[in-house]
Amino acid sequence: MLKTSTVLSSRSFRLSGSHAGGILAAGVFSFSRLTWQWSIAAEVFSLNNLFVGLLMALTVRFEEAAAAKERSKIAVIGAFSCGLSLCNQHTIVLYVLCIIPWILFRLLKEKELAFSSLLKLTLAFSAGLLPYIYLPVSSYLNHARWTWGDQTTLRGFLTHFLREEYGTFSLAKSEIGSSVSTILLSQIINMKTELSFNIQALAVWANICLARKDRRQSSLVWLFTGMLFIYSLFFAWRANLDISKPLFMGVVERFWMQSNAVVAVLAGLGLATLVSETNRVLNCNGIQYLEWLSATLFVTYQIYSNYSICDQRTNNVIDQFARNLLDSMPRDAIILLRGDLPGNSLRYLHYCEGLRPDVSLVDQEMMTYEWYLPKMARHLPGVHFPGDRWNPVEGVLPSGMVTFNLYHFLEMNKQKETFVCIGIHEGDPTWKKGYSLWPWGSCDKLVPSRIVFNPEEWIKSTASIYNWTEEYGRFDPSSWESVANEEMWQARMKTPFFIFNLAETAKVPPNVKAQLYTHAYKKICQDNNGMPTFAVFQLYKEIVYFQEEHPVNWHKNYAIACERMLRLPGTDAKPEVLLSETIRHFRLYTQKAQSDPQRADIIAALKHLRRELQSLRNTKKV
Repeated sequence: MLKTSTVLSSRSFRLSGSHAGGILAAGVFSFSRLTWQWSIAAEVFSLNNLFVGLLMALTVRFEEAAAAKERSKIAVIGAFSCGLSLCNQHTIVLYVLCIIPWILFRLLKEKELAFSSLLKLTLAFSAGLLPYIYLPVSSYLNHARWTWGDQTTLRGFLTHFLREEYGTFSLAKSEIGSSVSTILLSQIINMKTELSFNIQALAVWANICLARKDRRQSSLVWLFTGMLFIYSLFFAWRANLDISKPLFMGVVERFWMQSNAVVAVLAGLGLATLVSETNRVLNCNGIQYLEWLSATLFVTYQIYSNYSICDQRTNNVIDQFARNLLDSMPRDAIILLRGDLPGNSLRYLHYCEGLRPDVSLVDQEMMTYEWYLPKMARHLPGVHFPGDRWNPVEGVLPSGMVTFNLYHFLEMNKQKETFVCIGIHEGDPTWKKGYSLWPWGSCDKLVPSRIVFNPEEWIKSTASIYNWTEEYGRFDPSSWESVANEEMWQARMKTPFFIFNLAETAKVPPNVKAQLYTHAYKKICQDNNGMPTFAVFQLYKEIVYFQEEHPVNWHKNYAIACERMLRLPGTDAKPEVLLSETIRHFRLYTQKAQSDPQRADIIAALKHLRRELQSLRNTKKV
């Protein structure tokens, strides 16, 4: 972030001729929440911000150059930087495609665009792309325990380079996103939140003032403004995610930093222009002090507003989440991963920090790709794969690859316990022929169907898994910390819900069904000596009442459990208490879950339950 700030400040100063404008541009961008947040994360965005600043700074230097030799030198450095920037994040290509034609046009205008110059620029650009050589070399050596794609062939390299598996210039595969207008409007609102309306106004003012007069910077300002509009429109078109969902909004907004950087620079120029125009009209030298005061106030406000949000020194939620999952696994287990959260966090601890080297991490989604097993199987020596690629339909593909389904995979790995984290691939239901999913914290265990489920033993064996102390709802809904926290909180409800669902759906005698309902209502707890004993503490009741804040669906689950217990003969619980609990928690659920499609039915049921409770109380009085 420091290097990006320096580059931003330098280029804004060169563009505006104002040190205060440079400080403003660097400060408001660097200390915005988005920039700050992603500068302390292991992601590509921080380096991309640096490249954006570097390319714009070189463009300004090129425009300022007085001699042909200096322009040629800067153009070569810029061409190399363009190529190098494309090795980090592809979205910068939209800026590159704007800057390159502009540079070539300027060289042509100065009659400095000879064939030798063009060749030199092409070679410099190609040299910037040299880091891509690592991909085929690494793929050929195949030493990496985790990778993406097979780049040993040209086709494989292009597939990886163009992100064809997820869609070139798309954010996700097979996703229907928000409309272009919705994303553009959200971008403007987000920019106002991140940089402030005043910064937006200063950026607009820079364009207005330069449109009125023929200034030296006018072509640069139009170039940067054009880059901003082209990038924003293109990204809004290709961002195929529904930003009404907080997590997807968090994914999309990270890419808006690239446009925010341009707005910040234009705002720095706008401040300098505003001061210059005001000074010309009023002829007052004291305006210069107001320029510095304004820049200082804007930057100070950014730091003040975002420090508490971006101070993540004590944030180890993802680490706790991954360690909790890995520590809960039995020795030599196979974990079938699904999704970014468990996949990336568990792989980091397993491969980079060496945690739980005995377990085997297998990615469900990646197993469906033709390159995954040929590349990764050798690094999973304890796992047996019955073919070359996972596919619900077994057979031989035209390429000669042998496909296998999940049931066949589980049968070949019977000697090991297999878990899915989080969730199982819906496209292959073959595992249901011989296996069941039993809750195991945030994960699930694949258990052979012949094994009879014993609720008492299962509650005992999984009681220590739910080791989570983070407060519910304390993280921003758009963050991965929020997703991890939600998963761990919902894990507390999985066992009682599983037992309850078993009682609802399993074809068992009435006495067994009653026993399952009762177990869903009981809790294994610790007595004073630390020994596990059965008590009349209810599973649902404990997790609902012992937490001040919890997922809203817990109210619904607990209310349903109370209602079912009410219908069971011979229970110890009092009917009036059960009925009151049912009404109370259904009411709380309808108040908090406004979007539930069953809300109207629950409200109708509440009226009936209240009449039933009143009738019960009248009978009791008589």
